[in-house]
Amino acid sequence: MEILKWQKLSSRYLVKEKWATLRVDTCKLQNGEIKDDYFVLEYPDWANAIAVSADNKLILVRQYRHAADIISLEVPGGVIEAGEDPEIGVRRELLEETGYSFEHCELIATLYPNPATSTNRTFTYLLTGGIKTQEQQLDDHEILNVEEYTIQEVKQLLLENKIDQSLHAAALFYGLLKLEAIR
Repeated sequence: MEILKWQKLSSRYLVKEKWATLRVDTCKLQNGEIKDDYFVLEYPDWANAIAVSADNKLILVRQYRHAADIISLEVPGGVIEAGEDPEIGVRRELLEETGYSFEHCELIATLYPNPATSTNRTFTYLLTGGIKTQEQQLDDHEILNVEEYTIQEVKQLLLENKIDQSLHAAALFYGLLKLEAIR
């Protein structure tokens, strides 16, 4: 059977804020059924970085994540500003969070965090040849530590389930596969 997109009949916004927007849609399904109250979260797109320093270390960041109430080891990255090219956004985020600049940058994956309920994408980049060029320039609410790991250490962290953020674990799997392919 061919799968068809739903036809959106109407939408209305329940919440419209800078970081998250919640809308409710009424849709017509391919079987003719009407689906009322389909809730959709609109988030800005994100960019994640598999950041490799000039001495071949993976750069990760550790920070507190309030919603999950955890201290999380993650890949650097963040929100892409409205109208910003994702590659420019990931380079900006890396410079702000880690103080590192990178020689090479390649898009290796585009993922949808939760396509059933969210509209945003996460662009995952592999950046290599990183050198520290400035001090961190963190937002007021950000407190994070920059940590460096060997490729083998990151593989072990993944095997031990020590990367809590699912999109970051996925990014690391893509990044490690790409690194193996180019070596």
